[in-house]
Amino acid sequence: MIKFLDLHKVNQRFETAFKQAFDAFLNSGSYVLGDAVSNFEHEFATYCGTQHCVGISNGLDAIKLIFEGYKVLGRLKEGDEVIVPANTYIASILGVTQAGLTPVFVDPDLDTYNIDPERIQQHISKNTKAILVVHLYGQLCEMKAIQRIAKANDLLVVEDAAQAHGAEDDQGTKAGNLGDAAAFSFYPTKNLGALGEAGAITTNDHRLSEVVAKLRNYGTSSKYINDHKGFNHRIDPIQALFLSIKLKELDADNDRRRAVARQYMNGIKNERISLPNYSVDKDHVFHLHVIRSEQRDALQKHLEENGIQTLIHYPIPPHQQQAYIEYRELQLPITEKIHQQVLSLPISPIMEVKQVEDVINAVNRF
Repeated sequence: MIKFLDLHKVNQRFETAFKQAFDAFLNSGSYVLGDAVSNFEHEFATYCGTQHCVGISNGLDAIKLIFEGYKVLGRLKEGDEVIVPANTYIASILGVTQAGLTPVFVDPDLDTYNIDPERIQQHISKNTKAILVVHLYGQLCEMKAIQRIAKANDLLVVEDAAQAHGAEDDQGTKAGNLGDAAAFSFYPTKNLGALGEAGAITTNDHRLSEVVAKLRNYGTSSKYINDHKGFNHRIDPIQALFLSIKLKELDADNDRRRAVARQYMNGIKNERISLPNYSVDKDHVFHLHVIRSEQRDALQKHLEENGIQTLIHYPIPPHQQQAYIEYRELQLPITEKIHQQVLSLPISPIMEVKQVEDVINAVNRF
């Protein structure tokens, strides 16, 4: 069986360093925030090219705290509208609604699966105050066009960069530094994955970084002094330690993902399969390699019978979920088509060339 993602092998490369870091952590006697967190925050901010990074409990909480922070700063208020991509994992939408804001769903570009800038313009109203972009599957959104729209309409731009660690635009600017603020997830399956839950916020806005640092820790400015009605959304320092170790290999791992993707793109030749319109340059870090087929379920069964594990990202779009039943009547045909047809092939930095060839051959036989 070719696993979709062998997390044990991915992390086995770091086992010795993990154990040494854990021993030092155990002996330190300091187990909440502390140097491990501040060191990782500095390292990740430097990596992304931002002035600030605040470690958060997970990616969803990072999205929520960005919006909560802007509410504290007076940039947003309850009920304000946020333009969101309809084609995304539900966490993107949860971060908006949990902050008391109103999502406005916009269909994607079918070629990239990312939010379509032209459709953003069509959905802006007097109540629109922000755009949430999601760099889905690891590919950057059309940020120049989106920034022009945002500037013309005085809108905040927030990145959901949970799948895009290390992706760069043509100027070398990384995900996390392409908007007013960005939310990252370090869920174990991500390109930069922890060994549990973890996340971060990056920004160049000093006031926002100060506010979200307080909000993640009960709203405190110092011990027992609470400036805001905050949350317990602190990053676990042991995860910060592990992330510091893995961050050193992120660019190399992304290069290997691109090599696997290039092999897929050059090798898959099947009229029943739609390959994505990817660039294999640095604007895509291939968190996922997603193909489409009108016979998606049959294709998945065929690959399983040939010993290849695949996943569907994602079978049901947010607006059709029971959790958001109030949006069930929305007509989002491109989003719905994508969710009915997409299939994610195995991809990781530890995949062997022969394994990729086996996947290609099985896809071509379908």
